[in-house]
Amino acid sequence: MAIDPSAQIHPSAVIEAGAEIGPGVRIGAFSLIGAQVVLGANVEVKSHVVITGATEIGVECVIFPFAVLGEIPQDLKFAGEDTRLIIGARNRIREHVTMNTGTAGGGGVTRIGDDGLFMAGCHIAHDAQIANRVIVVNNAAIAGHVVLEDEVIVGGLAGVHQFVRIGRGAIIGALAMVTADVLPHGLVQGPRGRLEGLNLVGLKRRGVARADITALRAALMALKDGEGSFQERAARLCEESGSDYVREIAEFVQAGSDRGFLTP
Repeated sequence: MAIDPSAQIHPSAVIEAGAEIGPGVRIGAFSLIGAQVVLGANVEVKSHVVITGATEIGVECVIFPFAVLGEIPQDLKFAGEDTRLIIGARNRIREHVTMNTGTAGGGGVTRIGDDGLFMAGCHIAHDAQIANRVIVVNNAAIAGHVVLEDEVIVGGLAGVHQFVRIGRGAIIGALAMVTADVLPHGLVQGPRGRLEGLNLVGLKRRGVARADITALRAALMALKDGEGSFQERAARLCEESGSDYVREIAEFVQAGSDRGFLTP
């Protein structure tokens, strides 16, 4: 066990032998920190939190009561292999959030980026790859092997199917069920997850130029109604567009998909 002397640990907390507790860490009452857990500097673990498995948590994360991080995957194929959960810096992980370790078949690591907000009751399943500045709202469920790129927002009570990719800056509306890949900067709404257009609010908040927004709108129309297959339309956009945002969408499509795409 390696506990930095500056860490503040409530007497009722359980720290198993082998855990690494960094400087400035605070651990509240009745929390459990497992033997393979590594907590970075200034992490705050509030009361009644369970962190177990081979779990690493980056600096300045805050974990709220009744969160369970690093438990085994909810996958019947899991046979006890050595897998991990890696959480980046400055994430806020609210009450009753669950995040599982990976599986051997999915690469072995569930990975969370930096500066995310994971609201109460949401679930991050095995082998998910979550990028930076992502928001997952209350009781949303992110299935195994899902990829969420930077600045994605997943609305409350939404579900994202296994192996789906959601591109940078996309927003998923509350209660949607997403079963196919979502283009970068897309707006998905409805119970069965329709691609309704662009996340215009998000684009404007990030200061994206009007010319790029206009180009993105034209690109969606070209993907919807242009000649050739969906992949061929994307390839033409990549070659012809002068907008980096449009090329981002085209390259996302050309990268291939296990689930197909939500189309405009």
